[in-house]
Formats: sequence, structure tokens, C-alpha cells
Amino acid sequence: MKEGLRIAIGADHAGFDYKQPLAAALTTAIEIRDFGTYSVDSVDYPDFAHPVALAVESGDYDLGILICGSANGVAMTANKHQGIRAAICWNTELACLARQHNNANVVCIPARFISIDEAKAIINMFLCTDFEGGRHANRVNKMSC
Repeated sequence: MKEGLRIAIGADHAGFDYKQPLAAALTTAIEIRDFGTYSVDSVDYPDFAHPVALAVESGDYDLGILICGSANGVAMTANKHQGIRAAICWNTELACLARQHNNANVVCIPARFISIDEAKAIINMFLCTDFEGGRHANRVNKMSC
């Protein structure tokens, strides 16, 4: 994992049990901000996805991690922000391609469908992979409305 990254992390109640172990695995990050939730009590995922997306979009944080049951809700919410490219990743290959080809800046983890070890491997791949640019940059530049 690259050293010195500033990481924003958030989860709803379905992702709560994954959030702390995943954040703890980010030992080389210089700053990790936890945007909640802080329990397994039922909450609304946009209340956590929007703050993580804003933190990344503003440049205060380099990359974001969002966790919910399917990852769909947090990805849809984060992608409402113009400067966000949130990718649902359920394996390391998708995480790698999301960074290399799409310059994704938020990884969305489906906690109900993968193990914690798989989630750690996905996040590690996401944080270690660079955008390739080149022919992919033109495509990424066409994403914004």
C-alpha cells in the first residue's frame, strides 16, 4: 500500500462490522477519517456516503472506502457527486481495473457477499494501484455531465 494516503471511510449498519478491521489494516495511511456509522443500529447509507464522497471530492482526502450490504446504495449515492468515481468491487481484479482504467477514487465493498479477508485484499489492491492514463484518460474525462 502507498504510504501517506489520506483515507475517508464510512459504512452503514450492514458494513459496520467490517469498517474497524479494514481501517485498522490501513497502517501506512497518514490519516484515516471515520465518517460513521458507529454501531449496528439501522441507519440510512446516504448519511455516510455523502460525507465520504465530499471529503474525497474536495481533496481533503485522497481516496474513500464505503461499505454496505450490497455496495449498491453507497456507490449510487457517492456517484451523484461530480468529482467521484465510485466502484463496487467484490474481487481484487475489479479493484485493480477500477483504478487502472477508470481512475476510481472510492471503493465500495459489499459486506454481505465477501469475507473480511477478501475485503482487505480488495482495499489493498485499490490503494496500491495507479491510474494508467493514456487512452483511459480520454474516457474518464467524458464521464462528467
